[in-house]
Amino acid sequence: MTYTRRNQGTCSRSVSFDLENGILKNVRFEGGCNGNLQGIARLVEGMDAEEAMNRLSGIRCGFKPTSCPDQLAQAIAAALKEG
Repeated sequence: MTYTRRNQGTCSRSVSFDLENGILKNVRFEGGCNGNLQGIARLVEGMDAEEAMNRLSGIRCGFKPTSCPDQLAQAIAAALKEG
């Protein structure tokens, strides 16, 4: 199933991904720092969703209270809760 979530407090506007049996697939960010976000997407591709969420949660961007990786972690948490 494909999940999409609007990001808050980051340069990227949204993140979307597929979740298949707890595994992340097709992670895509809209907007933001293209190269960095492609790198993050490729690194978490095929990773267990809970593991990715735990690794990315709480990462900050400069003085912002969140970051694109943190927004991905929050999106994963919402998707896992949704079920």
